[in-house]
Parts: sequence; structure tokens; C-alpha cells
Amino acid sequence: MKLEYPAFGRIVVDGKTYDHDVVIYPSGRIEKRKKWLSKDKHGTSHKLDPEELREYLQEEFDVLIVGTGFYGYLSLLPESRELVREKEVIELPTGEAARTFNELWGKKRILAIFHVTC
Repeated sequence: MKLEYPAFGRIVVDGKTYDHDVVIYPSGRIEKRKKWLSKDKHGTSHKLDPEELREYLQEEFDVLIVGTGFYGYLSLLPESRELVREKEVIELPTGEAARTFNELWGKKRILAIFHVTC
């Protein structure tokens, strides 16, 4: 699997362009991020709430990669971080996170959440 973050507002996964936030599971399954779960509670989707994160904890993984957006606005809340305290967590602006994902894919089981805008 290969990611590209060519521009603000879109991400390309194996040649397919997505214009919304995505979650990529260790199996390679891709789905739209359920950011309304965080937004409804905090008034913004830039705070990754534990209720939202729990939705993605469906497959075993070694590393959680969070692409925090073009400007790095998305962050894990402390309570969310507690849910994955025994896992490696990498939070980087989305361009850097995509490069890290590409380096680690196939070497570790990755759960990845990518914010494609701010």
C-alpha cells in the first residue's frame, strides 16, 4: 500500500484519491473517518475523542499513525492516548505521516488516521 499527500484536502491511497479524512486498518481496509463523533462532543473534529478512537480499534495493530493535517491541528486527547498506551503512537503533519506510513507498511501492523485538511 502506498500513500501520497499531494495537496491540502486530499490523500491518494494506491492511486485512488480521497477528499475526506480516512482511516486505514492493518488489513488494508479504508473507511471515512467518523469525525462527527469528536465534533459533536467537542465542537471540533480536531480533538480525537476516545469514543471516536474506539470505533477504529477493530483489528490488532502495533503502531497508530495520526496524520494531524496540513497544519497539524488534529491531536489525540489524553483519554484517547490512554486507550493506546501500550502501542507505539506517531503523530505528525499529514505529509510526514504519509511518508512514515509508507516506510512502515509491511513491517508493522499499522492503524492510521489521516486528517487531510487543516
